[in-house]
Amino acid sequence: MVFLREDERLDYLLAEDLRIIQSPSVFAFSLDAVLLAKFAYLPIQKGNIIDLCTGNGVIPLLISTRTKANITGVEIQERLYDMAKRSIEYNKLDHKIQIIHGDLKEMPGKLGYNQFDVVTCNPPYFPVTERTIINESEYFAIARHELYCTLEDVVKVSSQLVKPGGKATFVHRPDRLLEILEWMKKYKLEPKRLQFVYPKSGKEANTILIEGIKDGKPSLKILPPLFVYQNNGDYTEEVKKILYGDK
Repeated sequence: MVFLREDERLDYLLAEDLRIIQSPSVFAFSLDAVLLAKFAYLPIQKGNIIDLCTGNGVIPLLISTRTKANITGVEIQERLYDMAKRSIEYNKLDHKIQIIHGDLKEMPGKLGYNQFDVVTCNPPYFPVTERTIINESEYFAIARHELYCTLEDVVKVSSQLVKPGGKATFVHRPDRLLEILEWMKKYKLEPKRLQFVYPKSGKEANTILIEGIKDGKPSLKILPPLFVYQNNGDYTEEVKKILYGDK
C-alpha cells in the first residue's frame, strides 16, 4: 500500500518493473530523466552515487536496477522530496536509496567533498525571467527555472562532491552547451562524452547528454545522435528499448 495525496497517481517505470508517484499539478518526470539515467556510466558492484535536483526520485529509481551502489537523491522542494521518499519506500528500496530534503549547494558541507563515484543531475534549464512565477505554478517554476540554483552552482557542486576520476553527468539544452563546457572546464570536470538528442530526423537537437571526469585529461567523444521519434510519430527502436526494455 502507498498513501497518495490529492491528484497523485502511481505510474509504472516499465523497463524496471518499478512504480513511481507522480502528479500532473506538482511534478511528473520527462523523457530527459530517463535518457540521463540510461546515459550515465555506473559502478556495478559498489560505490556511492548522488542525484541532484532529484524531483520525485525517478533517476535514483531507474539507476537502482543497474548498480549495487548506494544512491542518494537531493531535492529542495519538500513536496517532491515527500513524493520521492514514498516511492522509494513503496518499491522497498530504502535500504539502497536515501532521499535528502535540502539545497544542493549545502551538500558538500553536509555529505563531504570528493565522496561520490558518480553525480547525475537533470537541473532547471531556464534562466529566471519576470514571467517565470507569473505563468507557472511554484512547483514547475522551481523545477524548470534557475530560482534556487544556477548552472554554475550545479557544475561547481558536482565537482565538489565527485571523487577525482569520478564522473558527473548532466542533461540540458543545446543552447546552453558552450556555457556548460565553460563551467565544466572551470571546475575541473573534463568533458568526455557528448550526445545530441533529436525529436526526429530532420529536426534540430533539443537535448544534450554530457559526461565529465573529475581531473580527467582532454578527450571529448561525440556519440552517435539519438532520435526520439520516427516520421510516423512512433518512438524509434532505440528509445523503445530505453523506455520498455526488451519486453
